[in-house]
Parts: sequence; C-alpha cells; structure tokens
Amino acid sequence: MGDKTRDMATGGDAIGIFDSGVGGLTVLHALLEALPHEDLVYLGDTGRYPYGTKSAETVTRYSIENVDFLIAKGIKLLVVACNTASSVALEALAARYPVPVVGVIEPGARAAAARNRNGRVGVIGTEATIASGAYTAALRALQPGLEIYTRPCPLLVATYLATLQKSGIDTLVLGCTHYPLLKAVIARVMGERVALVDSAEETARAVAELLAARGLARRQGAGSTSFFVTDVPDRFIRIGQRFLGARLESAVRIER
Repeated sequence: MGDKTRDMATGGDAIGIFDSGVGGLTVLHALLEALPHEDLVYLGDTGRYPYGTKSAETVTRYSIENVDFLIAKGIKLLVVACNTASSVALEALAARYPVPVVGVIEPGARAAAARNRNGRVGVIGTEATIASGAYTAALRALQPGLEIYTRPCPLLVATYLATLQKSGIDTLVLGCTHYPLLKAVIARVMGERVALVDSAEETARAVAELLAARGLARRQGAGSTSFFVTDVPDRFIRIGQRFLGARLESAVRIER
C-alpha cells in the first residue's frame, strides 16, 4: 500500500498501457516506433476479454482495476489502448488518477477531421464503442457539419464494409485496435479514394506531443518493455510475436 501511494503521489518514469487483450499491442508497437527511449508497461486483461460486449459499468470497473496495477508500477502517463474503454471509462480514469490519460478516440477523431475532404467520415468499431457515440461526439465537436457513418463490426470486418463504401465517405476511422492488423484488407475493400485513420499511430503521435509539451519525454537511452496478462500468457505471447517479434519474449500473469 505504501509503494502504491508513493507512486501515485510522485509519479514514475514509465508509460502504462492497457487493453482487454492483444489488440492494444498495435498501440504499443506504434509507441515503440515513436518513442524508443521510453519504458513501457503493458497490461492485457486477457482473462476478461472481450470488453466490446460488456456494460459500461463493467468496463469502467475493469479499467480502474487495470490502472491501479499500472499506477503501482510507477507510471508518468497512461494510455488506454482500448476503444471500448476509451469510449466509456476515460473521464472516470482522468478524474481518478494524477497522471495524464490518453485514449485512442480523440487522436483518431482529430486525424479524421483533418484528412476529410467531402464532409463524410466512417467509423468502424466494437458494439460498445459504436453504441457509446464517443467517436461521433468527438468528430462533431471538431466539425459540427460532418456526416458520420458508424458500423459495429466483429473481426471479420471486411464483410461489413459494403454499405460504408456506398455512402461516399472519403475517410474511415479504424475504431478498434485489432483493425490495423487488417489494414491491407480494409484498404483493398474500401478502395484508394478512402483514407484510413489508424488510431494506434495517431495515439502514439498524441502521446509523443503530450510528453514533449509537459517536459516528460526521455531523450536518450534504450527503453524497456514489460508485459503483464490476467490469463495464461502462452496465447498472448504467440499472437503478440506476430507483430512485435522478439520484443515480446515473455509475459507475467497477475491474479485477479
């Protein structure tokens, strides 16, 4: 308890990231590329995956438990690398903890508003993310006149894109951290006229800007990365190595 209180009072030197499973590793990968000097601590709540079909109250409770763990590890900034948690729990987390909190929705919305040319933006995500209206609210705050087309899509996302393609959008937000892994397929289905907004890349860019603005960025040294999960780590490691390679050698299971 003493260690946790001290970390919350003084902060730490790592960036904490959590997701419901492996999808947030796309955000972690983007952070590794953008911020090679930073220490990263990743928690995948694999024992309670998926979040996308759970209630807002349940997702918020899970998110608080995840962040309590990361705060105890000593972090200076929190990344909610989960669209569902970002859409329903971000305000509660920002109010509860003494570190900057970055979600994946606002960076993606800003990029979509900036790239859009014809006033029509599409968003794909989990049921909970789409139902929350978080992307719609963020986009409308940036450009009130936008036409916004949203679709809840499971991982077999390509079969759900036909109606979005017919809507005439020229920008599509990949509103789930798994979707960047399917970017090539989505790009092929949507065609070259539709710009894809990768929330993982945009979130990493937002984190880098925030660290620099607050004087929290590390300028030298090789950063370290540690991984924690809430279920047996074997599957997490096997899947994670497909896009992190040797950077993901092991993960520690924590008990819930």
